[in-house]
Amino acid sequence: MRLISRTASAAPARRTRLASVGLTALTTLSALLGGCSQMPSLGSLPTVAGDKVLGLVRPYRVEVVQGNVLTTELVARIKPGMHRNQVRDLLGSPMLTDVFHAERWDYVFTIRRQGAEPQRRQVIAWFDGDQLKSLETPADLPSEKEFIAGINTFKPKGDAPKLELSEAERKALPPPAKPEAAVAEPVGPVRGYPPLESNT
Repeated sequence: MRLISRTASAAPARRTRLASVGLTALTTLSALLGGCSQMPSLGSLPTVAGDKVLGLVRPYRVEVVQGNVLTTELVARIKPGMHRNQVRDLLGSPMLTDVFHAERWDYVFTIRRQGAEPQRRQVIAWFDGDQLKSLETPADLPSEKEFIAGINTFKPKGDAPKLELSEAERKALPPPAKPEAAVAEPVGPVRGYPPLESNT
């Protein structure tokens, strides 16, 4: 009899604890669902291209650089009449060549960098046999300084560091020390001889 009465009195306490746990779980779930109603719906999510995901997080984008970096200084060195090998030495190997259009080389450059505008440029070299006939360049081909400024996402405070000496600063530098003449090392095996006997 005592055993039955103990279990009968423990059952209401267990029910009360289960009810309070269930009420806590229900309250937490309703708070979470209420918070979700403040987030944008999946249909109105912004694209990930440059925008923040869900308006909260900006995803990391891998820097993608493809092709040959061509600048106005580099293209100015290319002259009509140059051989294919000379053009390849100056501009690098073309990104696109075609067996059916052997007279055309395409130099395409693309870059996507986080924090900078994506860039795409195309330079076309036309050949007559093995000689360069003409070079088609886009109007927005940058100089070296413009290109570096266009991809530089690090904005230092203050003036940019000085990269070159002026002519007066070069003249003020001490002349370089002349290297000492190197002692000629013997070539081949080195032999050691015993000292000569002295006649004393």
